[in-house]
Amino acid sequence: MQSKGFIKLIAVLLALACVYQLSFTFKTRGVEKQAAAYAAQFPLDQQGEAEQHYLDSVQNLPVYNLGFRKFTYKECKEKELNLGLDLKGGMNVMLEVQVEDVVKALAGDSQNDPAFIEAIGVANEAMKQGSSTDYISDFVKAYSRLSNGRPIAELFVSPDRKDITLESSDADVEKILKKETEAAIGASFNVLRSRIDHFGVTQPNILRLPNSHRILVELPGVKEPQRVRDLLQGTASLEFWTTYDANEIFPALSAADKLIKAELAQAPAAAPETAAAEAAAAAGTPAAEAEGLIAEVGAADSTATAETAVQEGNFDHSQNPLFAVLNPRFAGGASIGAAYKADMAAVNEYLAQPAVRELFPADIMFKWGVKGDDKIDGRFYLYAIKVSTPDGKAPLDGSVVTEATEQYAQRGATAEVSMTMNAEGTQEWSRMTGENIGKCIAIVLDGYVYSAPRVNSKIDKGQSQITGDFTIQEAKDLANVLNSGKVPAPAKIIQDTVVGPSLGQESINAGMISFVIAFILVLLYMGLFYKTAGWMSDVALLTNVFLLMGVLVSFGAVLTLPGIAGIVLTMGMAVDANVIIYERIKEELRGGKGLSLAIKDGFSKAYSAIIDGNLTTIITGIVLFIFGNGPVQGFATTLIIGIITSFFCAIFITRLLIEWIVGKWGHITFSRRWSENFLNNTRVDFIAKRKLAYGIAVALMVLSCVSFFARGLNLGAEFTGGRAYVIRFDKPVSAEEVRQNVEKAFSQFADADASSISSEVKQYGKENQMRIVTQYRYDDTSDEATSEVEQIIYDALKSLYSYDITFEQFRNTQTDANGILTADKIGPSIAKDMTWNAIYSVLFSLIAIGLYITFRFKRWQWASGATAALAFNALLIIGIFSMFYGLLPFNLEVNQAFIAAILTIIGYAINDTVVVFDRIREYLGLYPKRNLKETVNNAINSTLSRTINTSGTTLVTLLAIFFFGGETIRGFIFALIIGVVVGTAATIFLATPIAYDLMTKRAKTDVEK
Repeated sequence: MQSKGFIKLIAVLLALACVYQLSFTFKTRGVEKQAAAYAAQFPLDQQGEAEQHYLDSVQNLPVYNLGFRKFTYKECKEKELNLGLDLKGGMNVMLEVQVEDVVKALAGDSQNDPAFIEAIGVANEAMKQGSSTDYISDFVKAYSRLSNGRPIAELFVSPDRKDITLESSDADVEKILKKETEAAIGASFNVLRSRIDHFGVTQPNILRLPNSHRILVELPGVKEPQRVRDLLQGTASLEFWTTYDANEIFPALSAADKLIKAELAQAPAAAPETAAAEAAAAAGTPAAEAEGLIAEVGAADSTATAETAVQEGNFDHSQNPLFAVLNPRFAGGASIGAAYKADMAAVNEYLAQPAVRELFPADIMFKWGVKGDDKIDGRFYLYAIKVSTPDGKAPLDGSVVTEATEQYAQRGATAEVSMTMNAEGTQEWSRMTGENIGKCIAIVLDGYVYSAPRVNSKIDKGQSQITGDFTIQEAKDLANVLNSGKVPAPAKIIQDTVVGPSLGQESINAGMISFVIAFILVLLYMGLFYKTAGWMSDVALLTNVFLLMGVLVSFGAVLTLPGIAGIVLTMGMAVDANVIIYERIKEELRGGKGLSLAIKDGFSKAYSAIIDGNLTTIITGIVLFIFGNGPVQGFATTLIIGIITSFFCAIFITRLLIEWIVGKWGHITFSRRWSENFLNNTRVDFIAKRKLAYGIAVALMVLSCVSFFARGLNLGAEFTGGRAYVIRFDKPVSAEEVRQNVEKAFSQFADADASSISSEVKQYGKENQMRIVTQYRYDDTSDEATSEVEQIIYDALKSLYSYDITFEQFRNTQTDANGILTADKIGPSIAKDMTWNAIYSVLFSLIAIGLYITFRFKRWQWASGATAALAFNALLIIGIFSMFYGLLPFNLEVNQAFIAAILTIIGYAINDTVVVFDRIREYLGLYPKRNLKETVNNAINSTLSRTINTSGTTLVTLLAIFFFGGETIRGFIFALIIGVVVGTAATIFLATPIAYDLMTKRAKTDVEK
């Protein structure tokens, strides 16, 4: 092999890069273990808060020193391997911005127009039915029809709007409405991004879905799902407040510091005085340098019973307890100081004490900055807000803002924000700025201060410039904040999934067990079958897993349970390339070539089949990533990355190892005595048996169709809409007993029809776990409907527990291991979208692979045979799921994971087909005068060993996941197992014979012509 030195260099650099990326995960795990050890000294009910407090304290301290750079815990956390919700527990929420509210707000009083009301109804119905392509277009068309062609501009003309006049055409108004809708969605996205930062979760993720009004939010480890729902769906509250200057408040702040010191002197410390030193030591930082590690031990609801001697700059906690946590050195403007996130709860507690509160003006209110400032080590500013209105409300709210845009300042390289207000806002803004020249006005969204610019002069024209040391991104964020109050466009939850932490840990355990078992089985399979060369492929496989994990971390990919399945599946597929290469080398050796030449030719002749097989699987992986979501995307990500890393390891690492052994010892074996001639001398006439194969295939298709129309499919909530729960009991229960209780409970409600009374109940893993799917009020995605459903289920099932479980314990497994482990809510519009996405993804995969095979093999007949076999495989899997759901002791639900399995099989099954086709193409070139039937039969027989072995290695890994990977993905793996078995048979008995028949027919046609 040429360029060995370069390949070795690349391998070493990749290994070092992966070690670097993975090291952050190990470091954060170490810090978190130390946090748990520190929290263990507290009472059990305080340990969770103490652990989080510890981590908040060290997040801005260096915990990882690489010599050339020190990394804080926060930076390490951003670089660690991300775990998905199914492994970590948490909440996945899909929100949809209500465009209806945007249009109504823009219409003002015109929203009472009868034609307007009816047009909104038409657009809403189209959206509900899933037939809408664009809400605004549907509304405009409906209004034009219902109003007999009246100009739609009449609805939106306003003194505050200059872009819409009575002369504006319907097309122009439609463009403006779409622009305003996009702005409202952007503002909602910005508000949601801000809100999730305050949920106390690590590595939250928020993503705006393209070409839709939807926003996806993932919150790993969230503990209060209902609170999350309430906060995410609230209308943005943008306010403008007058403020106090820090110099005005400092005397009261100093008096408060002395008063708190006196009170603490009378209360003996209850917490260990070594807490700060322990925290500092855990971070690898001397205690004297640890600023604000733990000012108050115990988190938000602690009662200040502990005192820790922590140095905060020039302030000692024993002498200046308030200033030790709220440092006045960072005061300025409206900010009276700054505190670490870990110390914010203590500051709130101090300032809320009645005696302390009396020291400050009666009209003062304290609000924190929205995020920590990196310039002061991540501390949060605390602002002194002045309540200047009799009703205690803000003098101005966001409804008066008509436009806010970011732009570069006229001088310098900094950015600024331009803000315009309507007539009402202009008048009040003029008064506020005139009375507060030299002071700051705080811009507050959802209770947090985003900016507090100083007023330089009275602004009486409603046009303001907000300047500061802004980057263009910071100015854009502030402009989005100001725009968030312009149009009331609350985002409503249309889908949410809650995974309890206990189920997440069980998923991790099951995933790791299946991973280890599958890994060992594959290693043994290759070593036992291919002897020394097999053990070398095992080394390459170990390298592959290491590289795969490193690449996943470097890309910031999220590891999910299907992702672990993807890794395990990748291991089985990774050795497929080695099997193809080794079988080819054995053929070359049997042909009389020397060892070195056989190795060289074996690798070179195997390249085309390996590349084709990998590319077709990557095609389906890309389709899966585009059309899937959540865990399915995690599976697609690991599959694509795994294919790329396995190709590198199989082609380059394995060859380096083999050539090293040959160079050192002069010999290497590629088989054992019993496996040397495995399926080597077969002479089966597969083409002669094709009619029998066609008959069996047709019979299976007929059975599948009959079952499909007679029984249908066990569709998951993703495709039907509704709510699905996995519920754990404290003792074994029967599915029938649970079903009867649930259906009896739902039947008592007048609005429950037959379909919503009937609930699907199945055992989910252990005998004390049941999965319940209900369609009751499935088209109502409101929190009220969700709470009602959960209350009904609770009332129906509470008698099945051996103790008195409360409703809160039943809903939240944070406090009780039993109750609702996972909860899925999917609205009808999402269900329709998922259904069409599933259909499109399968069709696109088949078409893409068909086109690729046509391009690579230059004959449409081969593509037709391959595509027909793949379609048969996919349809048979669907048929088997239809025939056997409810009969097998595990869940055969057709959901997103099932579609992922179908696509994976489409990508995988083509590998065997490509190997056979590649050999046929080779034989056609070598023996052009040989009979086509003989050529095809010889090609199938000569590749039979590798066909069986590649499928065998994959089946070994799949069986390990099936038995040990847990209930969550058992149905998914079952589909893959069927697909691998059927796909192997379809390659031999369908794909190749169909291609043969088409080529024969073409040849006869050519002769006749």
